[in-house]
Amino acid sequence: MAPALMRLALALAVAVVGCCAARQPGGRVDLWPMPASVSRGARTLYVARDLKLSTAGSGYKDGKAILADAFRRMVAVIQLDHAINGSYHGLPVLAGVNVAVRSPDDELKFGVDESYKLTVPATGSPLYARIEAQTVFGAFHALETFSQLCYFDFVLSVTGLHWAPWTIVDKPRFPYRGLLIDTARHYLPVPVIKSVIDSMVYSKLNVLHWHIVDEQSFPLEIPSYPKLSNGAYSYSEKYTINDAIDIVQYAEKRGVNVLAEIDVPGHAGSWGVGYPSLWPSATCQQPLDVSNDFTFKVIDGILSDFSKVFKFKFVHLGGDEVDTSCWTTTPRIKSWLVQHGMNESDAYRYFVLKAQKIAISHGYEIINWEETFNNFGDKLDRKTVVHNWLGGGVAEKVVSAGLRCIVSNQDKWYLDHLDATWEGFYMNEPLTNIYNPEQQKLILGGEVCMWGEHIDASDIQQTIWPRAAAAAERLWTPVEKLAKDTTAVTARLAHFRCLLNERGVAAAPLAGYGRTAPSEPGSCVRQ
Repeated sequence: MAPALMRLALALAVAVVGCCAARQPGGRVDLWPMPASVSRGARTLYVARDLKLSTAGSGYKDGKAILADAFRRMVAVIQLDHAINGSYHGLPVLAGVNVAVRSPDDELKFGVDESYKLTVPATGSPLYARIEAQTVFGAFHALETFSQLCYFDFVLSVTGLHWAPWTIVDKPRFPYRGLLIDTARHYLPVPVIKSVIDSMVYSKLNVLHWHIVDEQSFPLEIPSYPKLSNGAYSYSEKYTINDAIDIVQYAEKRGVNVLAEIDVPGHAGSWGVGYPSLWPSATCQQPLDVSNDFTFKVIDGILSDFSKVFKFKFVHLGGDEVDTSCWTTTPRIKSWLVQHGMNESDAYRYFVLKAQKIAISHGYEIINWEETFNNFGDKLDRKTVVHNWLGGGVAEKVVSAGLRCIVSNQDKWYLDHLDATWEGFYMNEPLTNIYNPEQQKLILGGEVCMWGEHIDASDIQQTIWPRAAAAAERLWTPVEKLAKDTTAVTARLAHFRCLLNERGVAAAPLAGYGRTAPSEPGSCVRQ
């Protein structure tokens, strides 16, 4: 066995003991991601079968019932389909949860206050946990944390909660904590996308980056240009615009923004299936034709339709891996370049900046992959967020230039790299070599990327989890509370991975690489 795997096996062996200890007062705090501040006592409570939601003292009226729905989901999660049929006679019973939200607003905006305070008393009659939050979205996070305090007591057949009283004060380290899914390389049915959103909530990720289209497939119906979806793999592997609305609304009700991406001008060969004039030629199909006004009319139509569906303040316009050779080998485009005094690099910049202006006209701020910054960073609109993916050193250059940045460096945070271990995901620090506090604020956060070449509905969840959770703690937990050695968190992450399995999320074992399988019979936490 390799030394690294031997260390992991030892840590997971310890996790088995730790898991048992976690069921008793004095054991480890098994919360993921770790909150900013935690204190606890030593008393065991039992959670009422009909746990009640109270909103006494709240300024939030819950007109859309999203808090009530979140509470019902939380109760279902802690009961885990067990028969809660034991007797509560003589037991200290937690009767309910009082949720006091200060703000009446429930519009999910970027940078919304996600902080909360959760207290669980040890005495009182009736006993109520209390959640205080500025917004309903902070309350959602508190409910998730509360759910992780609970467990099923197999002796009493009721739900238990150890170590009361609890006081947990918490808020995220970064406002942007993302997960990319790719529906162009393989189609992901709507229920699968929703299941991914549900699983994001468990580790407090808050942005679903939907890489909708690429050169292989254009699966989304666009009302302004309906033939674009002719580029889908098949008649059934498509999303209607109402599907997109449904996904966005589903995510928002769980505190997750949906970031839509159309990658231009490269990665766009599928666009020309329905509109061949978008291709430079029938034999040289991408990047999109920079010389054709129709190209930009189509982009304008897409973004106009997007603005009615995707309410997140950002739109992702791609801009990566652009091979401009089709522009110079197609005579009419080459002639256009000469006429406008442009070379290939000029045309690439012209295309990206024109697409940015279109997006801004529809009320968006823009995210572009880092190649745009690397090639003409000083020309980018100041509303641009640069998405780092190629490697280290870029983020510090971006913030030094005064632009915002999202970190997804592929050597650490690409989930399709199956040799990228959870330890690498955990230790990847977005603020590496960025020491100026004002520049640190320009790092919005980070994103793990589940590119779809080798995943579909059959294996997406076990490829995402638990490695994405390792990054989620890096993005949520205060830096001073993050482990400097991953062996310190192995047992806790193993417990969380088992919790995901219990909740129906097909999270893979920790022992091994991405999307690994259990090696032998044994306990979940040993894997």
